[in-house]
Amino acid sequence: MKIGFDNGKYLRIQSEHIKERIAQFGNKLYLELGGKLFDDYHASRVLPGFQPDSKLRMLSQLADSAEIVIVISAVDIEKNKVRNDLGITYDEDVLRLRSEFMKRGFLVSSVVITHYDGQASADAFRERLARLDITTYYHYTIEGYPHNVALIDSDEGFGRNDYVETTRPLVIVTAPGPGSGKMAVCLSQLYNEHRRGIEAGYAKFETFPVWSLPLKHPVNIAYEAATADLNDVNMIDPFHLEAYGKIAINYNRDIEIFPVLNALFEGVYGVNPYKSATDMGVNMVGFCISDDEVCKEASRNEIIRRYFTALNKLATGAGNDGEVNKIALLLNQARISPDERPQIAAARKRASDSGLPCSAIELADGTIITAESSDLLGPSAALILNAIKHLAGIDHSVKLIPQDMIAPIQHTKIEYLRSRNPRLHTDEVLVALSVLSTHDEACRRALACLPELDGCQVHSTVMLGEVDHKIFKKLGVGLTCDPKPKPGKTLK
Repeated sequence: MKIGFDNGKYLRIQSEHIKERIAQFGNKLYLELGGKLFDDYHASRVLPGFQPDSKLRMLSQLADSAEIVIVISAVDIEKNKVRNDLGITYDEDVLRLRSEFMKRGFLVSSVVITHYDGQASADAFRERLARLDITTYYHYTIEGYPHNVALIDSDEGFGRNDYVETTRPLVIVTAPGPGSGKMAVCLSQLYNEHRRGIEAGYAKFETFPVWSLPLKHPVNIAYEAATADLNDVNMIDPFHLEAYGKIAINYNRDIEIFPVLNALFEGVYGVNPYKSATDMGVNMVGFCISDDEVCKEASRNEIIRRYFTALNKLATGAGNDGEVNKIALLLNQARISPDERPQIAAARKRASDSGLPCSAIELADGTIITAESSDLLGPSAALILNAIKHLAGIDHSVKLIPQDMIAPIQHTKIEYLRSRNPRLHTDEVLVALSVLSTHDEACRRALACLPELDGCQVHSTVMLGEVDHKIFKKLGVGLTCDPKPKPGKTLK
């Protein structure tokens, strides 16, 4: 995989910048953490070289002076909202996040349940947390938030919320996903700290959009594609332009809320230390791009990937036309056509010629490898075998997995596991190769080539199952699928 991002530089300058911001506010800073902390795969895809846990590793340098507050909305608890990337509910993710943080040496001081309005499910979750000896606070729904500043900045607004006890200079406020109320928790704490005579500040740590990159840079367009379901729009920050005469990029929600935040800061402190929404951020990621062209190309691939994901969601009834149309407009803005990708054209051509589900991969040197479904293998499993045989210099005619080994696996799938599909998936093929590699040199050589797939792009002419998606993700392979079910399957 070509590298376009200097991860070491990022770890160094980002932590220093946060330390400077803590000092700016009298050694007490509430840091709203947007995006994913230790599984930021979007960032690692559009900024090749960025590690999915980079933000966590960076914050680990500040662990002795930091504590973490996890925020979850009572509305999301009530709806059993699910993280699509992990397939778990937000309340379960709170416990996962807490465990992961603690394993890495962080103090997780409490959980705040926001948007609370007497929901029984929120009460039950609080009781569950109490049994685990986890301190929990309620923050209430404020009518007219965020525009009713007079009410918000009063004892009946932020003053009604539970005061979250904190002890360290840096308080990292995070959540399972967007819309949880992280910013409101930070601002509520500023209000209640001020009432207690404690000086504190607020900053926002969000990777995208990258304020120091142009508005139409593919990295920033890829962020819009990733949040198409939220209808976020990247914009030039007018407050930053007015204050400094410089262009900085932010997104609509932060820009729209800035006048309200300005009024809140002035109400609490008498003056706002920030002149723009961009000023509130501490993101230094744009200064760590080492190869802009690599990041542009990776971002274009990500926009296309998001487009096909939206098409697949629409086909299964989980998406909507608005999301698809929004990303289609972004493709036009970035001057990208999915048809230009060689692996898409190759997969579709082979499918047209064979009448079977097919897939194709573009390797690092530009070589295109294709595969089709058979009685033994699905198109993605066959593609991985074809690709690693090519990389290992093994003739295509060589069968790495003999049929007499595939047959008993298929028998187990059908007879004992009640599967209707006898074909081997990618994970089953890789396990079989691993077993054979103990005494087969060709299998060993082929398996050793798997890391070379990292950063490659694959297209399938049919929608693949969850297992195949996960395997490609673990291999670092970008995957797109035409919105068509596999033969014999119907969409809900």
